[in-house]
Amino acid sequence: MAGDGGRDVQGAAPERGAWRALIVATFAYTTTFWAWGLLSPLAPDYRVLLELAPLQVSLLVAVPVILGSIARIPLGAVTDRYGGRLVFSLLCLVVIPPLLLLAAFEAYPTLLLGALLLGVSGASFAVGVPFVNAWFPPERRGTALGIYGLGGVGTGIAAFTTQPFAGVTSRTGVFLLVAAVMFLTAAVTWTLGRDARGWEPQLAPVRERLRKALSLRLTLDLAGLYAITFGGFVAFGVYLPTYLQVTYGLEVGDAAARTGGFILLATLARPVGGMLADRFGGPQVLVWGLGLVGFGAFALAFEFPLTAATAAFLVVAAALGTGNGAVFALVGRRSPQTSVGAVTGFVGAAGGLGGFLPPLVMGAAFQVTGSYAIGLMLLSIVAFAGLIYTAWRFIAEDRRAARQASMHSNG
Repeated sequence: MAGDGGRDVQGAAPERGAWRALIVATFAYTTTFWAWGLLSPLAPDYRVLLELAPLQVSLLVAVPVILGSIARIPLGAVTDRYGGRLVFSLLCLVVIPPLLLLAAFEAYPTLLLGALLLGVSGASFAVGVPFVNAWFPPERRGTALGIYGLGGVGTGIAAFTTQPFAGVTSRTGVFLLVAAVMFLTAAVTWTLGRDARGWEPQLAPVRERLRKALSLRLTLDLAGLYAITFGGFVAFGVYLPTYLQVTYGLEVGDAAARTGGFILLATLARPVGGMLADRFGGPQVLVWGLGLVGFGAFALAFEFPLTAATAAFLVVAAALGTGNGAVFALVGRRSPQTSVGAVTGFVGAAGGLGGFLPPLVMGAAFQVTGSYAIGLMLLSIVAFAGLIYTAWRFIAEDRRAARQASMHSNG
């Protein structure tokens, strides 16, 4: 396998218009993820208003996340066929009807239907990656995709602003505001967005292209690694407030603020991971990132004082974000350019779904033992296993390929 070539950052410049395309895509990714994250902060209100059981609340929150993860698979392949400009614009418009439905009705079956339809907004990630990737030369793709990854802060916007805005206006007002933002985003994307001049639509049937992408060993490798890095990020975002309240006795607001800091740091670390991957190679950055996650999770299992635990959590957040950036630097660099969207769909879906198992394991471990130590130890083991696999699968194979190429050139 060819290496990353991660040290040639002074190579070809991006196409003219590339940075504008990146800004447009990041804006669209941010606003669609804002829409995707709306129901979670409103769930406590619906629980009280409709007297929902815990399972009903969990289902209401989980449905858009699950659908948003799975929908990345077909949408990535569709983007390879029709281009990011068209697919992103249409996706923003498709999100508007469920937002209006959620604004108009508050019966539980209607909320569940709206949540299901709203879930497609979470698939936007798989649209932007091939769109951005086509604009940049290989040696700049890690940086570009890392910057694009900042759009994930949209879920943070939803977490921090939904309840305050609902308090000033109403839940209806929240959904109407975001629906208007979706319309604006569609207009901006269609007006200012352009597919790269070198981009060519892939005319093979979607099913065939998905099958081809899934048959690539690279797809499965990166899906597994992204399930660790992004799945860990999602899991901490979901479960960290509970962990902090139970383990350290923090108030709800304090735990939420610390969780917000974790999410923000992990998100800001994504472009750093992409830039480091361009400089040193994606596998090398992943090894370091997974190593820090492993050591950080191991340390947290001992329930050190809050100050030390906060430092460990910040290290884990930065390492997970850096790892996310490195994985998609590898997607952009090593995937066949005709299949970037399809590969992104599978990898992105694995990351989204990877966030569901850890909270379940943490909860089960606590229920049995009264401690989160076992769950954190398991996370540490998984991170170190990913480190070993990355070193064997990518770094060692790259070195063998380089040696063979050197022998052939000298022979």
